[in-house]
Amino acid sequence: MSERTGFRILVVEDEMLLVMMIEDMLLELGCYAVIVASRTEQALKLIESERFDAALLDVNLHGEKSDRVADALLAQGIPFIFCTGGSIVDLAPKFRDRPFLRKPFSYDDLSEKVAQLELAPH
Repeated sequence: MSERTGFRILVVEDEMLLVMMIEDMLLELGCYAVIVASRTEQALKLIESERFDAALLDVNLHGEKSDRVADALLAQGIPFIFCTGGSIVDLAPKFRDRPFLRKPFSYDDLSEKVAQLELAPH
């Protein structure tokens, strides 16, 4: 079992096939819970009401930039990884130092980025 066992991860993504792939990967990495939001408002409510160890955040949700979600994650001290089919220039300049995965990504790519978050096991 991975040392990342016990993590609760928020996945903010609007493409359901990708959500299923990411969820499978995160569970294989040892996360015990993967909670999904497909819209900005849904993600913001979850961040406000629940506890997460980390998040994966799509840059565009139904045509809306996810900057408000990123700001909420930062305010709560929740580490996150941006995911996009585009490039890092699609991110607002204030977020360009954040971890970034380009879609499509592999299990190994995701594993490496999650490890870089340096999450403490429970």
